[in-house]
Amino acid sequence: MARAFLFVLDSFGVGGAPDAPAYGDDGANTLGHIAEYCAAGAADRAGLRSGPLKLPNMSALGLVHIAKMASGAAPAGMPVPERIFGLHGAASEISRGKDTPSGHWEIAGTPVTFDWGYFPTEGDAFSPDLVEAICEAANLPGILGNCHSSGTEIIARFGEEHIRTGKPICYTSSDSVFQIAAHESHFGLEKLIDLCRIVRALIDPLNIGRVIARPFVGETASTFERTGNRRDFSVPPPEPTLLDRLAAAGRSVHAVGKIGDIFAHKGVTRLIKANGNAALTEATLRTMDEARDGDLVFTNFVDFDMLYGHRRDVAGYAAALEAFDRRLPDIHRKMKNGDIVVLTADHGCDPTWRGSDHTRERVPIMLFGPGIRSRSIGIRPTYADIGETIAQHLGIPAGTHGRSFL
Repeated sequence: MARAFLFVLDSFGVGGAPDAPAYGDDGANTLGHIAEYCAAGAADRAGLRSGPLKLPNMSALGLVHIAKMASGAAPAGMPVPERIFGLHGAASEISRGKDTPSGHWEIAGTPVTFDWGYFPTEGDAFSPDLVEAICEAANLPGILGNCHSSGTEIIARFGEEHIRTGKPICYTSSDSVFQIAAHESHFGLEKLIDLCRIVRALIDPLNIGRVIARPFVGETASTFERTGNRRDFSVPPPEPTLLDRLAAAGRSVHAVGKIGDIFAHKGVTRLIKANGNAALTEATLRTMDEARDGDLVFTNFVDFDMLYGHRRDVAGYAAALEAFDRRLPDIHRKMKNGDIVVLTADHGCDPTWRGSDHTRERVPIMLFGPGIRSRSIGIRPTYADIGETIAQHLGIPAGTHGRSFL
C-alpha cells in the first residue's frame, strides 16, 4: 500500500479562473505577476533576493507549462525546462467564495455549494445586537475595531487602547470570517481562545465560515507582532471529506499546520503544529518518516498567504517561493516506492492586486513520485479531482464530486 503527501502552498494561484470577473478579480495572477515584477527588477530587496523568479524544481515539475495552460502566458523570466517530471495541470474552483475552507474542502473532495455569510463592508461590520451578545456572554467591557481591516494594520491602530481597556480587537475581511486580536499576556491566550468559542456559537446562525484568534505580543504600535498561536474555529464541512473517508477506512491522516482547524478537526487522526514555512517544512519531513503505508500527510504552508499575499509583499512572496523550491529535493529524498506528492494551492492572493484579500484564480497541480510518468493532465474542472486522485492512489472508494486523473 502506498502513501500520499498533499502540500498546499497557501494562495499560490496561477490566474485564469473563468469566473474571476464575478469576484472582481479578472486578470489576477499570483504567479504571473510575481514573476513579472521579479523579471523587471521590481522585487529586488537587499539581503533577501534579486533578479528573475528562480523556481527550478517546480519548473521541472511543470510549473511554467501550468502557468501558460491556466492563464495563456508563461511567467516572465522563468526558463522552460528541457524535461518535465510527473503529472502537471491546473484546476478551476467550483466552490462558492475564494476563502480557505472552500478551497481546502474542495481539494479534499467536498466543494462548497452553499453561500457563506458575510459581514457588511460599509459602517459597522457587526450589529449592535451581536456586539451586545458577545460582551454579555464573555463579560467584556466592549470591543474595538468593528470594521473591515488588515490584521497588522488594526493591531497597530488599536493595540495600545486594547491593552489599556481590556477590549478585544474585532474585525473582518472580504472572507466569511470574524477575527479577534488580543494580547497574549495582557488579555491572555486562553481567554482569547475561550472568547473565540463563545463567538463561534453566537454566529453559527449567520453561516460565517471561521472565527480566528489572532494573538499578538509587544507593548507599543511599533513593536506589536502576531504570534504563532493563531487558532481557527471553522464550521465543519457539509459532508464527509477525503480525510473522513480515510479515517473511516482505518488510515492515519497527519494534519500539519492549520489543516486541523480548517476541517474543524473532522477526519484528522494526528495533529502536528508548527509556525512558519521553515518549521512547517521540518515538521513535514519528520512526519514523512513516521507515516505508514496507506497514510495521508496533509500540510498547509501558510506564510505565502498570511505574510506576503495579504500584505502585498511581492519580494517576500518571491523569496518564500524560492526557499520552498530549494527544499523540494529534501522532500523527494523522503519518498518510498509507491508514494506520491501533490503540490497545489487553495486560492490566489495576488500581491500586486488591489486591496488585501484573496483573488479568484486557478491553482497548479504538480504530482510526482517513483514510477509516475510525465504527462499533462490539462485543466481540471474542479479541485475535487485532487482528492479523488489521492483516494484512488490510497485504495479507498471514489467520492461523488471529482474524478481521479491517475
